[in-house]
Amino acid sequence: MRPFKLVSRDYQADNTIIKIEGPVQPVFIGQGYCTLIAGPCAVESRDQYLELAGLLRDSGAHMLRGGLFKPRTSPYSFQGMGREGLEILKEARQLTGMPVVTEIMDLHDIDDLYDSIDVFQVGSRNMQNYSLLEAMGRIRKPVLLKRGLSATIEEWLLAAEYILSGGNREVILCERGIRTFEPYTRNTVDIGAVVMVKELSHLPVIVDPSHATGKWRMVTPVAAAAIAAGADGLMVEVHQDPDQALSDGKQSLTPVNYQQLMVRIASLAQLEGKIIQK
Repeated sequence: MRPFKLVSRDYQADNTIIKIEGPVQPVFIGQGYCTLIAGPCAVESRDQYLELAGLLRDSGAHMLRGGLFKPRTSPYSFQGMGREGLEILKEARQLTGMPVVTEIMDLHDIDDLYDSIDVFQVGSRNMQNYSLLEAMGRIRKPVLLKRGLSATIEEWLLAAEYILSGGNREVILCERGIRTFEPYTRNTVDIGAVVMVKELSHLPVIVDPSHATGKWRMVTPVAAAAIAAGADGLMVEVHQDPDQALSDGKQSLTPVNYQQLMVRIASLAQLEGKIIQK
């Protein structure tokens, strides 16, 4: 068998479909679905986040994203609102009826977040944080695992193997671009990885075109390419005023831009035979 045994199609031939239990109705990620996760890079304030959450719900998003603890390259950059932001995330979840996903960085935060969110995100910088991966294997909640900055496909799948080997079979893989010599985009989008991972693994794969490109004008074309390549969904950053965003404004769509993305993705998903849940 391949080194990533439980993740491999050698172990399970059928595609895994993840059922995310939201506050109102479940959201599915996997074979046959095109699932949209949207929101700002970070929760910045109550009014900003609740307004945006309502706009995204009305625009057809299925899940909300929003960082509480932000791993930033510079220690002087905005690090997120932490536990204070969790109350805002919980309120948005209840008001919109949409499941929420947020990044986990510290083992000590698992218990505080567990009952308030629907999906734990392991970010690219923590893809090989093995203590965190083992802890994610012990929980009974879906985990969104982003590909590391310089990780090979096998290293990415082996990181997922840590979670599955711990007993948690609900893992969503997220391609978010890898670091190469190319300076004109934030990262290099590996669309081919979507195809390759689909061949190697039964786990669902989504793409984050925001982090993959770093430029908002590229988000919609790359999102379309991801769906055409077989991705099971997208994770997109949206902000009411990207120029004033506290993190990642240059890659964030406005709500209007996001509506335009949804129109394009809806028609493409139909051609690909994928369902966009209502």
